[in-house]
Amino acid sequence: MPSISVGAPLGPGYSTCGYCGPPGGRSSTETSVKKAGLVASQLSCAVYQKMIDRGWRRSGSYCYAPDLRRSCCPQYTIKLDALAFKPSRSQRKLVNRWNRFICDGGDSNATPDPAKQKGRQNTNFCLTSSIHSSERVFYPGDEEPRYDFQVTLERSSYTDEKYALYVAYQTGIHHDDDCTPHSFRQFLVQSPLIPERIPYSSPPPEHLPTHFGSHHQMYRLDGELIAVGVLDILPSCVSSVYFMYNAKWEKHSLGKLSALREATLALEIHEAGLSSMDSLYMGFYIHSCPKMKYKGEYSPSFLADPEDFSWFPLKTCAELLDKYRYAVFSNPDHSLEGSDDPGEGECPDLDDDEEELARGARSIYSIQDNAMSLVPVTLSRGWGVGYAREEIVGCLRALGAELAEEIIFRM
Repeated sequence: MPSISVGAPLGPGYSTCGYCGPPGGRSSTETSVKKAGLVASQLSCAVYQKMIDRGWRRSGSYCYAPDLRRSCCPQYTIKLDALAFKPSRSQRKLVNRWNRFICDGGDSNATPDPAKQKGRQNTNFCLTSSIHSSERVFYPGDEEPRYDFQVTLERSSYTDEKYALYVAYQTGIHHDDDCTPHSFRQFLVQSPLIPERIPYSSPPPEHLPTHFGSHHQMYRLDGELIAVGVLDILPSCVSSVYFMYNAKWEKHSLGKLSALREATLALEIHEAGLSSMDSLYMGFYIHSCPKMKYKGEYSPSFLADPEDFSWFPLKTCAELLDKYRYAVFSNPDHSLEGSDDPGEGECPDLDDDEEELARGARSIYSIQDNAMSLVPVTLSRGWGVGYAREEIVGCLRALGAELAEEIIFRM
């Protein structure tokens, strides 16, 4: 029986922006705009895959679709082709430096002995084997590394150890002192994704996940938890949700190493027999934010068009992104300059007739004896209430009529 997706629709919203605010702070005004939201009770991984392909993203169980046209810092969905990815020279050096640090305890930034490097060609570097070579479980049996480095993947869950790392990261890196166990659970532990077994063509290696859904990738050094990657494993991608680390290890660029490891994970899942798995989704690319532009260093990467959601190579998008605040790759004439919010205006998303848009969407009428009674959204209690109808329509537009039919709405 297919998994059922259920959520409560939310309309447009406004918030301050953390990308153009002062260091460690947010903008003074609400200049970041969301088209819609969805408080998800549960989502199939296939449905959530379709949502992120339309520009949605989740924070815990709250899913949202940014309004790129109206926001101060447009957030473009970015994906890396994990099958075609070839690490750059600097990325290869980063992996090699970390491996040297783990293996012999030396300075990870030290320059290798030229005599040992002579004649070594780039073709000798294999990302998959290199990314694992310093892990204890992959280390040669007749050798002993200086440090015991382990990376494991587990279902998303709360532990005091993870919470302590979260507090240290939020306060030390983001200057966020409002870190409670509840906020941690809500942000990085809770997930609406329904775990579903991955249909590998043959039994996968033990270090690969067995199920789609939300996971924590645990990084340990001599038993100490030094970093956690929050990942969603979906039918076509590994989606990077968040990464946190102990600032003591900041000089090792763990964030960049984690992106390389996550791209490798997608490749390994593909090679283990899930042919649909081909990408690493790196969240949002924000061209105007220097600290987010590093995502463009992983190539070949693609951006989702903000109007028709087709994919365009990042390299070909650069000229429009440099020229316009809001860039439309499929139709450059729709691009906008300037920082002012243009308002709803004439946007393609608003051309849909409300009744036609909602025609196939369903909502819960009642639940009795574990059985749901459904009615068309247009016959729901909320459809006749002005503000509620606006929220429903906003959510339906952001989802698109076809995807909205795959979600049961709670009013």
